[in-house]
Amino acid sequence: MRQANYQGALQKPLGSGFNAASTANDVIQGIDLTGKTAIVTGGNTGIGLETTKVLAAAGATVLVPARDIEKARKNLQGIAHVELEPMDLTNPTSIDAFAERFLASGRPLHLLINNAGIMWVPLRRDSRGIESQLATNYLGQFQLVARLWPALKKANGARVVNVSSFGHQMAPFNFEDPNFEQREYHTLQGYGQSKTASNLFTVELDERGKHFNIKAYSVHPGSINGTELGREAPVELFQQMGFCDAQGNILPEVAAKLKTIPQGAATTVWCATSPLLNDLGGVYCEDADVAELDAGQIEHRHDDPSTARGVQPYSLDEASAKQLWTLSEQMTAIAFLAN
Repeated sequence: MRQANYQGALQKPLGSGFNAASTANDVIQGIDLTGKTAIVTGGNTGIGLETTKVLAAAGATVLVPARDIEKARKNLQGIAHVELEPMDLTNPTSIDAFAERFLASGRPLHLLINNAGIMWVPLRRDSRGIESQLATNYLGQFQLVARLWPALKKANGARVVNVSSFGHQMAPFNFEDPNFEQREYHTLQGYGQSKTASNLFTVELDERGKHFNIKAYSVHPGSINGTELGREAPVELFQQMGFCDAQGNILPEVAAKLKTIPQGAATTVWCATSPLLNDLGGVYCEDADVAELDAGQIEHRHDDPSTARGVQPYSLDEASAKQLWTLSEQMTAIAFLAN
């Protein structure tokens, strides 16, 4: 039986042979996904689109659920083995409807890539009153996995990849006030909390999934140039972090250290397909390898994206992971017991 990654017990790089410069195409060389079915949320833009392209080119049938169908259709035009479906991660009814359609097809689900996410947004709440970054970046993941669980079990070897972020280091999960009802809202605190939640979900999901040969991974894609993630962020925020000059132009020394989109998709694809992970799950990965546990020995600098590495022990804590699972069932009204 696989060991659990509680407290980061398994957070040791494997020596995969890849690094920050590796691309999604690099890590999937020699891997045949013919006959496999994958779902990639947010699979029509940024690193999600690159993930979709690479998995499809390796032979997988890739379903891309999207909120804006026309935009997604345009972006996915010409890519073989791709199916487009409507879904809005902020709408629980929409998630259920998508999952019901997939389950009705009778297909096993081999790869579920929870890639979609938002960042740097003002305070918004969904129809349940849940803060939007928590709802989109985490609770949407939880609900989708819960609803697709029968198809994941049917695959007998499924992998779930939750795209997290180094941003989890910005905040632990606040169990007393997850929706910023009593405390002042700071967008990066909301983002950090949502990504910590994703890491805690991953470690607990992997433990509960081992009886069904289902593995889970969380991923830091890296700091990436050219995605839509920061589209709502005020330029002043980037200036405060040392990314931009007074005119809002990204500093060349910072730009030189950012990943390209193909590099940003590499760790997701590696977690989804690497044979090195056949007997290992529940880990947080970066640069196409298992990340180090950050016990305070790693120096992080805002103006050097390459230093954004390592995983905080609080985001892999067993007690917090179990507490979050229970809270997530309450917040989504889903009894997801993983059995």
